[in-house]
Amino acid sequence: MLTGLSGWTGGVAAEPNSGKTYVIGTDITFAPFEFQDVNGKFVGIDMDLLEAIARDQNFKYEVKPLGFNAAVQALESGQVDGVIAGMSITDERKQKFNLSEPYYDSGVVMGIKENNDSIKSYEDLKGNKVAVKTGTEGYRFAESIAAEYGFRIVPFDESSQMYDDVKTGNSVACFDDYPVLRYGVEQNNGLKIVTEMEKGGSYGFAVNKGKNQELMDKFNTGLANLKTSGEYKTILGKYLGEDGSAPISQSRWGLIQESLPALLKGLGKTLLYTIVSLFFAFILGLIFGFMKVSRNRFLRGVATVFVDLFRGIPLIVLAFFIYFGIPQALGFTMPLFLAAILTLSLNAGAYVTEIIRGGIQSVDRGQMEAARSLGLPYRKAMMKIIIPQAIRVMIPAFINQLVITLKDTSILSAIGLVELTQSGKIIIARTFASFDIWLVVAIMYLVVITVLTKISGNLEGRVRRG
Repeated sequence: MLTGLSGWTGGVAAEPNSGKTYVIGTDITFAPFEFQDVNGKFVGIDMDLLEAIARDQNFKYEVKPLGFNAAVQALESGQVDGVIAGMSITDERKQKFNLSEPYYDSGVVMGIKENNDSIKSYEDLKGNKVAVKTGTEGYRFAESIAAEYGFRIVPFDESSQMYDDVKTGNSVACFDDYPVLRYGVEQNNGLKIVTEMEKGGSYGFAVNKGKNQELMDKFNTGLANLKTSGEYKTILGKYLGEDGSAPISQSRWGLIQESLPALLKGLGKTLLYTIVSLFFAFILGLIFGFMKVSRNRFLRGVATVFVDLFRGIPLIVLAFFIYFGIPQALGFTMPLFLAAILTLSLNAGAYVTEIIRGGIQSVDRGQMEAARSLGLPYRKAMMKIIIPQAIRVMIPAFINQLVITLKDTSILSAIGLVELTQSGKIIIARTFASFDIWLVVAIMYLVVITVLTKISGNLEGRVRRG
């Protein structure tokens, strides 16, 4: 968060600070426009422009890293006040958003693997696959010429994934915005540019139609002031000038050491989300699990609907619905942490419900009949006779659900949750070292899950012996 001071740069003076802090959605995996440096700071052309404009126009803001598609959906649903993420100004987007004056004119180029000498023009793409990033000028350009040149489009959510697809040979080429691909090439991302830049769109800052017009006015005024003062040109030169894109020379072990703090922080959040969501999932499982074995038909029906609903909806769809759909429909803002916990808890709760139901029903019916014949009430017989036996059956399934939920947190990176997987994506967006970072991430998951499984297995053995 940054608090600006009133500024004057030869243009229009800033208005007094309104006291409101604007929430700005962005991508942070779109270097050189927005990415995260080794110190965890959001940097890049977009981030520096936003900081300078906020200082010039005297307003406060908070950056919300979501990913491009999630940021756009967050803006539509009112979860953020504005979006700056290398968003191209198009007629389609003008129907939904108010877009600022252009702050960068881009264009599309084609990139191929650096040691590939067989692809030199669009004609060479016939019969092959081409990687593109969804929502970009490169995607639209590829769509416009795909039929003419006979290639198939493979969409990805992030530039680094698109580049990796080309480097592994799954796709022969990719289309991307010139400054983005150029920056990647100069950072040794393993690709080279083989075409001249096609005329593309301009980037703009976006707010919802009819909302936050004061923020849009401040952005446009501040941008004009930066251009007048020369600071705008300085910011562009910092990342796109001759000295702005020098490749980082670093050993593999040095990269891993540098990345470990961010990855460990992401791992900590993964464990936090897992523990909190399983706590609530267990409560839901107890409630609906007992309802499913109830003698009341209505209660059994309610529990069945709960299980079928939240087991039947894919986790990522549930996350989108909770974080984007519900706030848009009801007109409120939902914290990302709450959306993540709700998603994981409801999903895991449905499975825990079935674990509890299955455990209880696995106990021989004769146990209940014998308890009742001895005069024990139904509830007391359940708590004293049935549940202790059922727990022994449930433990392996609970352990399995713990592992599943921990791994499911990675899916929520799609709505901008910065856990272990998203932390890896952010580092790769800056370093393009996919193999090294994903290897470390995989090992971290493996170690944690193995340790948890061993601990749980030891607990299971004690319970069974007891």
